[in-house]
Amino acid sequence: MRSLIRLLGVAGELWPFYLGIALASGATAATYLMTPFIIKAATDEVVAQIQGKGAGVTALLWLAVALFAVEAVNTLVSNVGGVLGDVMSVRLKAILSSRYYAKMLSLPQRYFDSQLTGTIINRLTRSITETSQFLQMFSNNFLPMVLTVGAVLVITALYSPWLTVLLIVIYPVFMWLTALTSKRWQPLEKAKNEQFDIAGGRFAEAIGQIRVVKSFTAELRELTYFDRRYATSADITVGQSRWWHGMDVARRSALNLIFFAIYAIIFTSTASGAFTLGGMVLLIQLVAMAKQPVQMMSFLVDSSQRAIAGSKSYFEAMDEAPEPFAAIPPDAGLSFANRDAEAPASVDERLPWPSEPGAPMIEFDHVTFGYDADTEVLHDITFSVAPGERVAFVGESGGGKTTLVNLLLGLYRPDAGAIRIRGADVTTAPLQRLRAEIGVVFQDAALFSGTIRENVAYGRPGATASEVEQAATRANAHEFVEKLAAGYDAEIGERGIKLSGGQKQRIAVARAILKDAPILVLDEATSALDSKSERLVQAGLDELMSHRTTLIIAHRLSTISSVDRIVTLREGRVDEIGTPAELATSGGIYAELLALQASASKADRKRLQAYEITA
Repeated sequence: MRSLIRLLGVAGELWPFYLGIALASGATAATYLMTPFIIKAATDEVVAQIQGKGAGVTALLWLAVALFAVEAVNTLVSNVGGVLGDVMSVRLKAILSSRYYAKMLSLPQRYFDSQLTGTIINRLTRSITETSQFLQMFSNNFLPMVLTVGAVLVITALYSPWLTVLLIVIYPVFMWLTALTSKRWQPLEKAKNEQFDIAGGRFAEAIGQIRVVKSFTAELRELTYFDRRYATSADITVGQSRWWHGMDVARRSALNLIFFAIYAIIFTSTASGAFTLGGMVLLIQLVAMAKQPVQMMSFLVDSSQRAIAGSKSYFEAMDEAPEPFAAIPPDAGLSFANRDAEAPASVDERLPWPSEPGAPMIEFDHVTFGYDADTEVLHDITFSVAPGERVAFVGESGGGKTTLVNLLLGLYRPDAGAIRIRGADVTTAPLQRLRAEIGVVFQDAALFSGTIRENVAYGRPGATASEVEQAATRANAHEFVEKLAAGYDAEIGERGIKLSGGQKQRIAVARAILKDAPILVLDEATSALDSKSERLVQAGLDELMSHRTTLIIAHRLSTISSVDRIVTLREGRVDEIGTPAELATSGGIYAELLALQASASKADRKRLQAYEITA
């Protein structure tokens, strides 16, 4: 329950709704309680008139009017509370979802290395939805009943303390039996949710790569994997449900026994003259009011258990430590108080990058790193890159080339050593400011659904139409964009699926051109393209590399040969550093690659593929 209370605290700005719901619930309970008193008065008046002692028909009519007025007010205030509850629930869901998204954006890359994307998404939809729906149901229905029960206990005490004692006993007995139920039910619910999350994760992964699934005719295999997770959840549910309903029989049997004693007291006391007939009717109605929330408790507890499990899952993610100097502030997320405000420009991004005069543009100083504690990927890496220099990295697949890029971008922190840009340590700088210094073109263009204009301007959302077109022109993308019916406003589909590989890559180059960062990283940017597309993209890259410090991870020796220096990596260590001419005759990796490329033997071609190099 603490996690549910914590959820309400996360959305503290909704306190007017909490207050309004409490007031509406109080008014609903008050008007609800007035009804049995009016019926009691009417019952006693009818009995009195039958006995010839009543106040007359007018009194009964006024009681009917009072009953109508009370029920009309009850209808009004209960629906006002319902509106507040509905709006509160949706706003709470929006705030929790926004905070969750903000948290995901702030987490380090290591977190996502061990999580399925679909699992992260499933947690958003399942945990937050279950929690917000429970709170909506509680505020709209159960809270007024809770207040009503409190008043019922006070009123019944005036008639018979024993009735109040029996009504009070109901709740600890019910909650004790519920606690016994939850002790076994909660772990089963957690195990079931894990299966749902895994299945949801695989579903999102397979749908996101549906072409791969179909090309390998893996549809039935994927469906079987998915079905087994849900079948496991169903198996867990069998035992879970049997336990739950078995305990529910015990709970409700205990309640039935207590209510038997309550009704016995009311009936016998009325027969002995302790209560009038109207008093008996009043007490029966009050007991029914107390009984209704108890009867709902099974459903409420079931919903609350799911909400508690969901909220715990939510806070497990929310309690993850963000990456150091994350671009997302700790309190980032939707606020309805300023929801229309523009996203603030980052102060860090506007600040100049700290630099030392004469320092290398990029420097790796005895850097060691491993993705886990047991395996090192990079060992004592040391090299520097001068401003405006083009440096290529060559080595076997898995040799650590892309890891260097990940470290430079701050996606991971080195286990030892230091990485500096213009003399400033990247691990002590705000990440948003660090990444503003670096433009990246990956092998996978990684576009977003939306328009071409939005994708080109992704790094500079405020760019003008002219600036977007200029960047596209320099990237050799303007010509094909102009041929599209909607031009720069053409929708490109999820991950740019409506564009060819070469078109997507040229958009990615235009995006990097528009960002205009002083450091450029080309991570195998042309390796997946055909010759014609490569020429067009390469022309854009040449334009992009002009007057920039460039790090290149390339598959084609023709690209490597044009750089200023080459750094070769062997088993995660720097093997050689030199110009293409120097390394061509050194007998090292680069010289080996040149020899392999010139060879026509199958063995040499296979060896060349180990470096993922083509001519």
